[in-house]
Amino acid sequence: MKIRTRYAPSPTGRMHVGNLRTALYEWLIARHEGGDYILRIEDTDQERFVEGATEIIYRTLQAAGMDHDEGPDVGGDFGPYVQSERVKSGIYLEYAKKLIDKGEAYYCFCTQERLNSLKQNIDGKEIMVYDKHCLSIDPAEAQRRVDAGEPYVIRQNNPREGTTSFTDVLYGEISVDNVELDDMILIKSDGYPTYNFANVVDDHLMGITHVVRGNEYISSTPKYNRLYEAFGWEIPQYIHLPLITDSEHKKLSKRAGDTSFEDLVEHGYLSECVVNFVALLGWSPEDNKEIMSLQELVEKFDYHRISRSPAVFDYQKLKWMNGEYLKAMDPDRFYQIAESFIKETLPGLTEAQYRKVSAMVQSRVELPQEIPDMIDFFRALPEYDTALYCHKKMKTDEASSRQVLQEILPFLEGLDDYSNDPVYAAISGWIADKGYKNGYVLWPLRIALSGQATTPCGATEILELLGKEESLSRIRKGVEMLGG
Repeated sequence: MKIRTRYAPSPTGRMHVGNLRTALYEWLIARHEGGDYILRIEDTDQERFVEGATEIIYRTLQAAGMDHDEGPDVGGDFGPYVQSERVKSGIYLEYAKKLIDKGEAYYCFCTQERLNSLKQNIDGKEIMVYDKHCLSIDPAEAQRRVDAGEPYVIRQNNPREGTTSFTDVLYGEISVDNVELDDMILIKSDGYPTYNFANVVDDHLMGITHVVRGNEYISSTPKYNRLYEAFGWEIPQYIHLPLITDSEHKKLSKRAGDTSFEDLVEHGYLSECVVNFVALLGWSPEDNKEIMSLQELVEKFDYHRISRSPAVFDYQKLKWMNGEYLKAMDPDRFYQIAESFIKETLPGLTEAQYRKVSAMVQSRVELPQEIPDMIDFFRALPEYDTALYCHKKMKTDEASSRQVLQEILPFLEGLDDYSNDPVYAAISGWIADKGYKNGYVLWPLRIALSGQATTPCGATEILELLGKEESLSRIRKGVEMLGG
């Protein structure tokens, strides 16, 4: 049997990382198993529909590298692939009526006022449990009322006794008491199917074999399965994914900020890094490798290794991973990312100098927007505390640093070529002649030139970019600050 998975998003805005993970796992299952991946747009909830959101779905899947074999834009043998277009064909009402004929569904004419009267407070939540009031209406009478234009919905007829069981790939066999199964609405009063009903009908008609979704749908699955059984259809394999939480182990909310794919990309995270990171939210390969290309993910992905435990969305780990991607990136591509940040911070340099700065920061930056703070000292020497000159490992203090800077200053004044290689060779020779350790000299020199303890490059590279005049000015200021 050929595996067929589907991603069936509702066009309600940007793609949250939870939805991205669902889309990715379904795509990885299909690609790993040599199956088909289908995109279906579920837009039957008109109240939540957001203009332009369908384009966001296409854009996100493309940016993430997830192609689909069938869908609204590429076609296929099981279209249309947009639910609102399928509604127009009357397909959902047709199947709902088949359930009515089987006694598995019924027309409901209850008013909102009556439904409100059925609400109960259970564990602090207001819940409406329908009492099957309209099930007792004679079918002929129900049809007469429908034909007369009376508003109605169609409800699933679930039993109140016994249990319903199903098997999930991750959670094993799950049984639910039928008394917990509400008679959910299949067709709403506006003629549109509910998400739950359309989902089942479309999954069957499109031959979906594996359904991947969040574990919040576990409680609804018995109702889905009763629909499959009522129609005599084969039930797909279910893979219910664990919750994604924040660092405080609370459900990751869309309102928390930066939780959509496009939010993360706009904040400097590489699309391939986000995909890699999201793949590890609840799954790990057998070799526990963390940095993987999309093709490696396809090769390694075994959905049986998905964890049942909640996955923590760790921004620090995502940031680290992004840095690893940036380090490994082709220098020309990195420069394309870094160029605007560098040029806005350091106007007036040559193209060669800009590329040198890019090469300096590539191995140190985790997000592109960190670049300005990292290189701003080139533009102007920041205010700094002379305590920076004290370094236990380098065996430097303020007095020794003042002495070193005073000694090396006339030597540097006599140099004409401040290019990195020549100035490095000259300073190294001077250090050897003096019998000093490299760090004993280069640490205070770098502090005087940059005014900070960490820089994206060494002292001689700073000398090259600053040039002779600015470099000597900063060293003289360092001597002055140290009491020289």
